[in-house]
Formats: sequence, structure tokens, C-alpha cells
Amino acid sequence: MSVGAVMRCEWRRLWTRPLGWVLAALTLAGMGWEFLLMLNQYLALQVRLAAAGNASGFTDLVTLPWLALFVIAAFVLAPLLTMSALAGERRGGTLSLLFASGLSPSAVVLGKYFAVLIWQLLILLLLLAMPVALAFTTHPDWGKLAAAALGLMLALASLNAIGMACSAFVGHPALAAAGAFVVTALLVGVNKLSLADGVLGGIANWLALSTHLQPMGRGLVSTADLLWFALLIGVALLLAIRRVGDERTRG
Repeated sequence: MSVGAVMRCEWRRLWTRPLGWVLAALTLAGMGWEFLLMLNQYLALQVRLAAAGNASGFTDLVTLPWLALFVIAAFVLAPLLTMSALAGERRGGTLSLLFASGLSPSAVVLGKYFAVLIWQLLILLLLLAMPVALAFTTHPDWGKLAAAALGLMLALASLNAIGMACSAFVGHPALAAAGAFVVTALLVGVNKLSLADGVLGGIANWLALSTHLQPMGRGLVSTADLLWFALLIGVALLLAIRRVGDERTRG
């Protein structure tokens, strides 16, 4: 078995378990409702904005603020969908069966990781279809939309890697979800005190997720931000692989 085989197995589980469908339905329904509310507000203010000489359009006033709301959904989706990936196997006693089948720790971790990540990326793709469907009447800024979408994909990839690492280190899915929530909260709030003191640099601001995600939400993509996400994803997945490998060695 390989990464692809584990990914297909985990994908089938997502299709047959209600949790993934419930989370997807709630996310799409909530985000769809918010999109309609923001679109209605934009249409109501459009004439007033034009009279005031405001050059901001549909992308700046509706699409980007609306997509920023998806980050909140991602903070919930990733921990709940990754909590059973490894902790559930360990609790059910089936993780040893995966080892017995000849799977390497990296195949187990990466296969499960990509399965849950693709599930969430499909949810994001369905959400992006909403503003794209209005492209012929709203003339969106495709560059800003692409940058925001890239930022959300990297955020999902990072949060799922964190969730996978937490699931690798604990024996109960609920503990894995709680650990992922705590780590995510630390990443979000690590620079709050620095910003309150007016400090815009330093290690705290560099560690903060918002420092690297918010520029993409405004249409700005930098190599430094891409490297930060790559480093976070790589470290989290390596920790998960190392933990699973140690467990396999101990038998």
C-alpha cells in the first residue's frame, strides 16, 4: 500500500461518515447566507459609493471580506476532521493493522492528511463558485481573488497539518481536536500583545498566522509568506510522521 491507497481509504471513510457532510453543509449554508447579505448590502450602497467617488468594487467590498470569514470556518473544520485520523485508529486498535500491512509512517500520515485536506478544498472550491458565478456582471479583480484563494488554501493546509500532528500524539480524538484548537489559538493570538504595544516586527509577529495570511487577503503574495506556510506544514507533518514512526518501532 502507498500514500494513494491510504488516501483512497480515508476518502471513503469521509464519504460514509456523517461528520464531514454535516460540517460541509453547515459551512456552505452559513457562508452562502453571509454572501447574500453582503451582496444585498453592496447593491444597496452601490449608487451612494459611486456618487462619493469610491473606486472600491465588488471584489474589495464583498468577495474579500466574505472569504475572510472562511478562516473562522477553517479553524473548526480542520481540527474536527483530523481528530480521528490517527487518534481514532489508535483508540480503535487499528493503527497496528496499518503497520502490519507494510505501510510506512509517512504513507499513513500523508495519505490521511491529503484525504481530509482535499475534502476541505472541495468545500472552498464550491464557495469560490459563488463570486465567480457573478463574474459577467461584477467584473471581479481576478488577481486579488486568486491571491485570497491561495491564502485560504495554505491556511487549510497548515491547520490540517497541525491537526494531524495533534492526532498523532494523543490517544483520543477529542483530545486531538482540543490540542489543535489550542495550537491554532496560539498562532492567532501570539502577537496580540505586540500589536497592542505598537510593535509591528519581532518574533511574535513573525509567528502569527495573521501576519502571513492577511496580505494575501488583500491580494499581496510574497515569497516570505509562502515559505512560512511551507515551514509550518513541513514541521507539523514531520512531527506526526516521527511520532507514528516511534510507535511503529515500539510495536
